[in-house]
Amino acid sequence: MANDLADTILNSTDVDTVKEGIPAYLLLIDSLLRSSPDNIDLLFAAARLNSSYSVYTTPARSKLLNQKSFDLAMRAACITRSGLCNAHLIEFGRYREKVDQLKFLDLEVAYALGVSWISWIQANSDDWNAIGQLGRVKLLMTKIIELDESWDFGGPHLYMGALETLLPAAMGGRPEKGKYHLERAIALSEGKYLMTQVIYAEQYARLVFDKELHDRLLREVIEANPVVEGLTLTNLIAQDRARELLKESNEYF
Repeated sequence: MANDLADTILNSTDVDTVKEGIPAYLLLIDSLLRSSPDNIDLLFAAARLNSSYSVYTTPARSKLLNQKSFDLAMRAACITRSGLCNAHLIEFGRYREKVDQLKFLDLEVAYALGVSWISWIQANSDDWNAIGQLGRVKLLMTKIIELDESWDFGGPHLYMGALETLLPAAMGGRPEKGKYHLERAIALSEGKYLMTQVIYAEQYARLVFDKELHDRLLREVIEANPVVEGLTLTNLIAQDRARELLKESNEYF
């Protein structure tokens, strides 16, 4: 039920209805989790929906939702005994060993945790304690890429690209490495995961002041067909964001 609910939301073409309805869905899943607190599918769905809804909220609310998403994904990691339980707290050398031991069968929980972790870091990018977690989540995403780089339409590369372009080079970011990951994600999704191009424009092209690349990517997103199984809602959100960024382009550059 939880997975069907999440899939229905993510395949919706009505962003406004989803925006208004997700709080009710979150309450429903919370009630189901009270009865089945160790249900992995429920934990994954709840983590996914809390993070997804955060894009519609204020920065303060986004922090709360992404904290909840991360906590839910971490609970799933602990229940599955994937080796990632308390991955943000254990000594780094031990954490590296745990990540090195991950197998293909661990991909679902590892990726769910990684995505929630990254969303939490982005929501708390004004907190250096959160930024300090970048090394851990990069290590995890690198392992996921090693296991299956095509997972979730090239999602591991998308998130690595977002992480590498979160900060300018002078502050430890690696824009060109991020560019590689974002272009690889686009190739793996055949350009269908439109949020990749938006992140590429917003975080890389703006970071290196490449207006031509910025505007081209955003126009491609706006002109694309957003209806893709599993990506429709995300693509529609990406198109809305692309229009906003393109409107600001001349002023920014």
